[in-house]
Amino acid sequence: MAKDKKQPRPKAITPKGFRDYFGAEVTQRAEMLSKIAAVYHRYGFDALETSAVETVDALGKFLPDVDRPNEGVFAWEEDKDWLALRYDMTAPLARVAAQYRNDLPSPYRRYTMGPVWRNEKPGPGRFRQFYQCDADTVGAASVAADAEICAMLADTLEAVGIERGDYVVRVNNRKVLNGVMEVAGLSGDEKAAERGIVLRAIDKLDRLGVEGVRALLGEGRADDSGDYTKGAGLTPAQADTIVDFVTAGANGLDEGVIDLIEEATDFPGAASNLPDQSLVLKRLNDLVGSSEIGRAGVEELETIANLLSAQGYGSDRIVIDPSVVRGLGYYTGPVYEAELTFEIKDEKGRPRNFGSVAGGGRYDDLVKRFTGQEVPATGVSIGVDRLLAALHAKGRITTDTQGPVIVTVMDRDRMADYQTMVAELRNASIRAEVYLGNPKNFGNQLKYADKRNSPVAIIAGGDEFEAGKVQIKDLYLGAKIAESASADEWKDRPQQFEVSRDEMVTKVRAILNGQADG
Repeated sequence: MAKDKKQPRPKAITPKGFRDYFGAEVTQRAEMLSKIAAVYHRYGFDALETSAVETVDALGKFLPDVDRPNEGVFAWEEDKDWLALRYDMTAPLARVAAQYRNDLPSPYRRYTMGPVWRNEKPGPGRFRQFYQCDADTVGAASVAADAEICAMLADTLEAVGIERGDYVVRVNNRKVLNGVMEVAGLSGDEKAAERGIVLRAIDKLDRLGVEGVRALLGEGRADDSGDYTKGAGLTPAQADTIVDFVTAGANGLDEGVIDLIEEATDFPGAASNLPDQSLVLKRLNDLVGSSEIGRAGVEELETIANLLSAQGYGSDRIVIDPSVVRGLGYYTGPVYEAELTFEIKDEKGRPRNFGSVAGGGRYDDLVKRFTGQEVPATGVSIGVDRLLAALHAKGRITTDTQGPVIVTVMDRDRMADYQTMVAELRNASIRAEVYLGNPKNFGNQLKYADKRNSPVAIIAGGDEFEAGKVQIKDLYLGAKIAESASADEWKDRPQQFEVSRDEMVTKVRAILNGQADG
């Protein structure tokens, strides 16, 4: 009789494009989300949680390929219906706004936080699951709603620890770009391909510079490796119109001009402070000429600038910048992007700007898919993982978070006493735990405490219980002494001492406070 084939053991590996998050990372993200939610709540937005799964029908045309519903999303067929994991937070909002339109207030202001999934090729720092944190206003046609989102975004960045001068919120408008395209002779369905190349070219301004963009607007360009990218084939006059548009803001200024500007500002190094918003708006107004939609877009930008100025948000925080084009194929009016302006080192040690951490804009056509009626909407999405990475890069947070106080076990028959001790610490709002492994080897208990990054260990055996005492071991001090102190300092700075049982909580708190101050 043949033996049954042995079932191979499953491999303990994370699926490609996904990752696991441990203690400090989870805690830091939760703390950041709490700070963001506090700002959103202060602005009057209500929390909303939607299902992680939507029908492909609800996701609709915003899928990368509607003919293949599993392209770009994680999708499966169930009872002849296609379902998919949400790939952003906006499509579910559109469905909610349509489904509950008779019950929700109008305008409806909501924020939401959670993971989204993209069935895309993963890469360094690019995962198939990541967190988004969105805030949107549905049902408000006024650009005052857009101005409010920009102000809230600036406040949010500062609330999580990005200092003023280290970020800028850049604002553009799809209508202005449409007007410029119209002036350049690029409007109409027959010019859709050229417009797509133009948008991609503008998006490369930071990396390629003005001349690189100009080449892509014309015949094309070859990169350093010799790879050739075909251009939009615009005439020199058309290319000039587009270049004049994208360089109308601070990003398009000559470096020498930027240096002169920064010398006169309160935030040296922040090239986004100037030029003056009125000069940018005047330049844009000239560029759109008689284009009706272009002039409407410039007026909207002017209104946003005035509303923000009235609230005290100057160009050190929020600027009009025509070089912002991300999402312009999706948005219908104002579009905004939060960029961190400080330098970090890349994997090869080269300095570069950190870049974008949030983006959004006005999308007045999304809810219309469900209701047949145009419903104005605007909102922003913050990349939480990017923000956390930025704070790590600035040294504002580290992965070395403090663990719990460890109550060691010297006598397993006294487990009830140890549990009483840990309860007293917890009741005093001190994070603590009893060692629940094998207590036979005391050294292993201290190794466990070290692995947990514990600040303090409580030690009590038969002699201590009989005398009404406990030993308190300052693990943080011990690590510092072992790291840098001489042998004499070990004597002068005792890391372990005995206190009466009723002083335990007070002494532990004093040590924790001292470590925090240090």
